[in-house]
Amino acid sequence: MRLRGRDPRAAPSSSAGAGDARRQAPPGRNPFVHELRLGALQKAQVAVLTLTLFPVRLLAVVLMMLLAWPLALVSSLGPAGQEPEQPPALWRRVVDVLLKAIMRTMWLAGGFHRVVVKGRQALPTEAAILTLAPHSSYFDAIPVTMTMSSVVMKAESRDIPIWGTLIKYIRPVFVSRTDQDSRRKTVEEIKRRAQSGGKWPQIMIFPEGTCTNRTCLITFKPGAFIPGVPVQPVVLRYPNKLDTITWTWRGPGALKILWLTLCQFHNQVEIEFLPVYTPSEEEKKDPALYASNVRQVMAEALGVAVTDYTFEDCQLALAEGQLRLPADTCLLEFARLLRGLGLKPERLEQDLDRHAESARMTQGRRVTLPEFAAQLGVPESESLEDLFSLFDEGGGGEVDLREYVVALSVVCRPARTLDTIQLAFKMFGSQDGSVEEHALSSILKTALGVAELTVTHLFRAIDQEQKGRIAFADFERFVQANPDFAEEYLYPEQTRPRSCARTPPAPTPNGFCADFSPESSATGMGPVRKKLD
Repeated sequence: MRLRGRDPRAAPSSSAGAGDARRQAPPGRNPFVHELRLGALQKAQVAVLTLTLFPVRLLAVVLMMLLAWPLALVSSLGPAGQEPEQPPALWRRVVDVLLKAIMRTMWLAGGFHRVVVKGRQALPTEAAILTLAPHSSYFDAIPVTMTMSSVVMKAESRDIPIWGTLIKYIRPVFVSRTDQDSRRKTVEEIKRRAQSGGKWPQIMIFPEGTCTNRTCLITFKPGAFIPGVPVQPVVLRYPNKLDTITWTWRGPGALKILWLTLCQFHNQVEIEFLPVYTPSEEEKKDPALYASNVRQVMAEALGVAVTDYTFEDCQLALAEGQLRLPADTCLLEFARLLRGLGLKPERLEQDLDRHAESARMTQGRRVTLPEFAAQLGVPESESLEDLFSLFDEGGGGEVDLREYVVALSVVCRPARTLDTIQLAFKMFGSQDGSVEEHALSSILKTALGVAELTVTHLFRAIDQEQKGRIAFADFERFVQANPDFAEEYLYPEQTRPRSCARTPPAPTPNGFCADFSPESSATGMGPVRKKLD
């Protein structure tokens, strides 16, 4: 399973208006994975600084937060939804200056000796919403503390000692998990503040909705763009030699990131305020289009690609199961293309048995693109061709429908590996349900989303009687006896050599703000179009 070379229409484009599929090719690295490897000298540095610099910095950071707490407590007293007085009282302006100074001192104590600010922050009357990307760490709170802008936070965060009080000071918009109507109320509150004529602080929103490794910009959630008001894009960069900042779903945890960052002599962050983006009438009516066009502008400023990967893809990549997907699996691209065709995995799961029966009836006969389109119930299109090419490894214009069903089963049921393998045995097996080695290879290659995989060692370990064939019952017994069979028999390096990535990979949702986008949003479904001025 691999992505064959694309034609010129799929080549990356650098023009600001080229926000179509050409800029949405899969990135070279999985955006939800961060591999942090320390050399011998770096490990020695961390060991020494853990005993010397780390405790001093940690103590200084805690002291700064304790110093800011009483100021924030006094200033946040009163009704939460009360409109701020204009102009602010003198004492509030003084408290605001003091808190900004304390927060800057806290970051300085943490090793962020240089915070580079480029561009001009717009006034609240010019842009009520600031959209920040890429979102890669809880250190992205630095621009929030520097500007004292409001954020969208989970309602539970206000009950956290000290931190909750500091959060209340910036007048956040809280999203409740228990209130099913909370997302609608959040959008309405943002609209109210945005249309207040600058009476409320600006709202900083991270539209990606989760942390990535900054190699690309994933799909923006439409929540920040539903109000249809001008926004100011803000891009973040961390130009450090060793990336101890990034906090993704697969990689160093939150505490390890904090520890390693405080053990660096110097950390740097760049905050660039881009020109205010005023939406067209078309974008005001279509938040997904608005979000995609703003993302394109920010990607151009960062010099990175955009991709239609979403937070849901992150869940797929990290699902727990007997087979752990490699970091550069093609199944992320497969899931993205399915969404692009309007085929949602949660709905496709209901038709999984029907697709499996159709694939079994083909008995291995390869199907053409028109037949493939008929099976999926969608018209032929460029997106379908890209999906088709994932399984057309030889470029002959034909694919094995059974491989599509295996991939679909993994995407629909990422944590139920054995269910997928059992389904595959029914399609690939003979009358008695057993398969040979080449069939097992096809099954596991597709289930992992890789182009090449050697299963000889695994097959022989299962086929103890040397029949040359194994049944699903044999496979299941072996997996139960050897739960880590993938690491022992398949070897991770064999699942990496050739994947759907266009470039080789480099040697709880996390995130600062809560997502409040409506559940029914179709972001990432339609192609991005050039902004109409």
